[in-house]
Amino acid sequence: MSVPALEVRGVDKRFGAVEVLRDVSLEVAPGEVLGVVGDNGAGKSTLMKVISGVHRADSGSIRLGGEEMSFRSPRDARNAGIETIYQDLALADHLDVGANIFLGREPMRRFMGLVPMLDERKIHGEIAALLARIESHIPDPMTRVLDLSGGQRQAVAIARALYWRAKVVIMDEPTAALAVMETENVLKMARQLAGEGIGVLFIGHNLVEILKVCDRVMVMYRGRKVFDARSAETSQTELIRYMTGYADAETNEAEREHP
Repeated sequence: MSVPALEVRGVDKRFGAVEVLRDVSLEVAPGEVLGVVGDNGAGKSTLMKVISGVHRADSGSIRLGGEEMSFRSPRDARNAGIETIYQDLALADHLDVGANIFLGREPMRRFMGLVPMLDERKIHGEIAALLARIESHIPDPMTRVLDLSGGQRQAVAIARALYWRAKVVIMDEPTAALAVMETENVLKMARQLAGEGIGVLFIGHNLVEILKVCDRVMVMYRGRKVFDARSAETSQTELIRYMTGYADAETNEAEREHP
């Protein structure tokens, strides 16, 4: 059996007296897309922030490629191989595509063997090949991110994850506010990430998209994982029952009737 790309075990998280995550566990295999769904306040955003190093769990463990991790910051998580594509993308709008992909990790060369300089030729060559590889429809890697469409901006973030050989990519509501064609392209790129052997966490509300792009779907409710099934073996109706707590209520009622 292959080692999971990402393994989360028994994660708890409190903010003061509020218990936001309760004993949450999940696994994502290399090349698998796991959908994470839940109503507002279910805890999915907090869980993603724990995985990506924004928050530290109060208890539990995170393993990446079988190795236990302890992230003090998002930079630690990124350096370990976890890339996060947030809904607001966290891109530098006034920089071009290439600068965004290499931001903080720019390749350098030495002029006359002495003076360190940005290796712009390498950046442009690498980015042009990368954008062609993901069929991004971005005509010029020198374009400022500010001037790109929503779908093209998503493509920049996905290209960055591919270039830096991420082991796990978290996609947080990646199709929010996108037009139909751009949504289809982003879903295709999510599958392309998985095709490269990357484990993908796809957080969303659109259950049609979730069932279409994800291999498995996990439902969170009030800070707990309450359901996990292969997409082919579940339905929108079943997911909604768990997302709204109806399935939990039915289980509790059955346990009271048949202790």
